[in-house]
This record gives sequence, structure tokens and C-alpha cells, in this order.
Amino acid sequence: MIQVITDLFTISFDRWSDFLFLSVAALTFIAFIIQIFFYLGLYLKVHRHKPANLKTTMDPVTVIICAKNEAENLKKFLPLVLEQEYPTFQVVVVNDGSRDETPELLAVFEKKYPHLYVTHIDHTHPYPHAKKLAQTIGIKAAKYDQLLFIDADCRPASPHWIELMQRHFHPRTEIILGYGAYEREKGFTNKFIRTDTAWIAQQYLAFAIKRKPFMGVGRNLAYRRSLFFNNKGFANQLHLQSGDDDLFVNQTATGENTAVEYHPDSYTYSEPKHTFNDWLRQKRRHLTTGFHYRSLHKFYIALEVLSREYFYLSIIVLLAMWKLPGYLILLLLLRWIMHLWVFRLTMKKLGEKGIWLFSIVYDLFMPAISGFLILKSKTKKNKKFNW
Repeated sequence: MIQVITDLFTISFDRWSDFLFLSVAALTFIAFIIQIFFYLGLYLKVHRHKPANLKTTMDPVTVIICAKNEAENLKKFLPLVLEQEYPTFQVVVVNDGSRDETPELLAVFEKKYPHLYVTHIDHTHPYPHAKKLAQTIGIKAAKYDQLLFIDADCRPASPHWIELMQRHFHPRTEIILGYGAYEREKGFTNKFIRTDTAWIAQQYLAFAIKRKPFMGVGRNLAYRRSLFFNNKGFANQLHLQSGDDDLFVNQTATGENTAVEYHPDSYTYSEPKHTFNDWLRQKRRHLTTGFHYRSLHKFYIALEVLSREYFYLSIIVLLAMWKLPGYLILLLLLRWIMHLWVFRLTMKKLGEKGIWLFSIVYDLFMPAISGFLILKSKTKKNKKFNW
């Protein structure tokens, strides 16, 4: 037994291929160091961060919801927004050409809730448009400067959602990033979607805490009305299907004007896609927006993904050559221990359960899935405007 363990760590090189092995192994170690930088230098900040200088006043807020054929979801979730425990707020719902019972339902809600304002885009609108048009109309209709966004298929985690999200709006704060989770259900697809959501949140929250914000999610996002108009709204991205949340944040967020909020009562919860193919189509649309991020942000994101993918591929290749297998296995175990430790802390912070060990599966396969979706987007353009 001792001899077997000794052989695993024995160094023996005598051919040119050994030098190739050493070169690949050296790059593998560099990839591992890069991963340490991301996990311990960035992602761990989500667990350690504690909000400071929280505002005690409750300034007026406008909540904006864009809805397209969302009658069932509005029936369930809109009252949870309208009945928030907050002194002064307006809720603007933009009905974007719905063909279901959305207009009739909203008319009933308008009579019951005086702080609800409804505006409509006719389904015969002559120009194709994505969600950005509805979002812009909602922002123009807003009475207050502090805006809070949530999707029609989302529910706030508590009656204190508005209060918690707006408490970061100091005079210099213009953007607040929140966590938009997905409901927990059974099955592989749900686990994969929730793991992806927690992983992305770990990234954008960590970068924002590091004072290098690069995105947010429209399911739970706040920013100032003045910021929107001072930056000409979505004028630079009207040709894109998505980007009404992450790309707008990427173009306007700075280390000084952005704050994060992740109290459990500040989360929102959405119904996830129920088939993997549906989720892939949604993911593909979101990934293509990343091409329009700032160059530095694209570099960091690409560096993390490529170093992770190279690390796993090179470990497989090097183990197949069976040289220094003990060191390679040890390096792989260290990488997994670091991942599980940091991600578990993030899960605890974000209130996620049941995806800890599954995150190793996600960690292994998501870079390849992202690469496939990006390649597919490059070869097949989808010009149809949709949500």
C-alpha cells in the first residue's frame, strides 16, 4: 500500500513528451491560482460583507412591473407588491399588448388600490419591440425618483421588500442590486437553474462589493429615475432583445454609486423554466448580452470561465498520461474543497438549499454549456423581438 502511494508522487521524466507534460501541468497550476483569486479574493466577500450606513428614512418609491400575458401571475403576486408595509409608494404596471385577461384584471385592481397606475401598449403596436419599450413607458409614468423593479411572475419574499431595498438610497447611491431567486422544485432542471442563479449572484454581488459592479437582474433591481434619463435610457441598446437590466447596470454602475442588498426578506422569487431546453433558450439570450459589457468586465468573466474550463480539461489529459497522478488528484481535491466551502457560505447568505454538492456538477459542465450557447448565437441570429 505504501509503495502504491509512493508511486503516485514519484517524478520520472526521460522523453520529449515529458516536457510537454510539464508545460501543460504548469499552465494547470496557473489556472488553479487564478481560481484561488476568484474564490478567495472575490466570491468570499459575499459571505463577509456587512451593509453599513443604512438609511432610516422611508422616501417615496415607484415599483415598476412589465406584464405580457401574465394574468395568472398578476392575480397571485401583484397583491403582495401592492400591500407592502411601506408609507408612500406607487406601483406602475405596463401591460404590453396582452391577449389574455390581463387588462380586465388590472382594471379591477386599479379600483381597489389607489396607488396602482396602469398603462397599456396595444397589441397592434406597429413596431417590433422587446421589454425595453414597456420599461421606458413605466419609468416615464413613475411619480418618484427611486425606482424598484420586479417581474410579473415574481413574488417579494416579505412585506418589507420595498423598505429593505430602498434603505441604501443615499444621495450618491443610484443603483441597488438585489437577489432574484427561483422557487425550489423537484428535479435536475430546477437544481441546475437555482445553482446557476446563485452562482451568477455570487459573481455580480462580489464584484459590486469590490467596487467593480458589472450587472444586476431585473427581477430585483433598484435605480434612480434621474439616472435613467441622464444616460438616455436604453438608447444604446435598442437593437438588443435583452439588456434592460444587466446591460443598463453595466453601462451606468460605478464603485461609488452602487450598493447591494441581500437580507432574506429583500429577495424575490420567480417560477423557473420547467424544461432544460426552455432554460437554454433563455440562457442563450442572456449570454449574448455579455458581448456588450465593458472590456474590463468581459476580460474578468472570460478569465474565470476559461481558467476553470482549462483546469478540468488539462487534469483529464494529464491523468490520462499517468505522470504525477497523486499531485494532480490532490490539486483537483483542493479545487473542489475550495469551491464547496465558498459556495456553501454563499448559499447560506442567499438562503439557498439542496444545491451544495450538486454545484460540483454545475461547476464541471456549465463552461461547456455556455461555450456551446455562445457559438450557437454566433452562427444563428434570432432577430425576433421578445421577452
